[in-house]
Amino acid sequence: MARRPSPLTRERILDAATDLFDRYGVHAVGMQRIIDEAACGKNLLYREFSSKDELVVAYLQRGSTHWNATLARALAAAATPEEQLVELVRVVGDSVPGTRGCGLRNTLAEYPDRDHPAHRFVIEHLEMVRNQLRDLATRTSTADPDQLVDRILLIINGLYSPDCGIAEERRVATAAVRLAKEVVSS
Repeated sequence: MARRPSPLTRERILDAATDLFDRYGVHAVGMQRIIDEAACGKNLLYREFSSKDELVVAYLQRGSTHWNATLARALAAAATPEEQLVELVRVVGDSVPGTRGCGLRNTLAEYPDRDHPAHRFVIEHLEMVRNQLRDLATRTSTADPDQLVDRILLIINGLYSPDCGIAEERRVATAAVRLAKEVVSS
């Protein structure tokens, strides 16, 4: 009978992979480096994740879950849909300093093959995000919810840009919130 590792083992491996993928990118990190960082054996890693692709998709699922938590925080912190969209920009702006941007978007750039599971997952995630924002935008007073979503996504994508780290990150995040307020009220 095969031993079943603790669920904590899977999380430890995923924690190590997440940290490394976020810092260096998916392609720059080999499985041996994850094994070393997670302090686990090769057999244990492959028992939990049968391939690097499976580990990458688990990493992306974690990122998607994090996005949903970010959105939930923004929704809970503001009363109106307009305020919620602005709050979402603020929360994203607060989360970006010290990072290389959005791990999902970065991974999409590393996997241009549309048939790759990582590429497909990120595209589905981004469609989900657009739908979530569209749901909010339709509850605002805007005459064009799709245009509002496009503009908010441009702001969020700008915040996730690794170039944001070159400038004063706090100043950029503050400017993004001001811009979101203008966009939502126009």
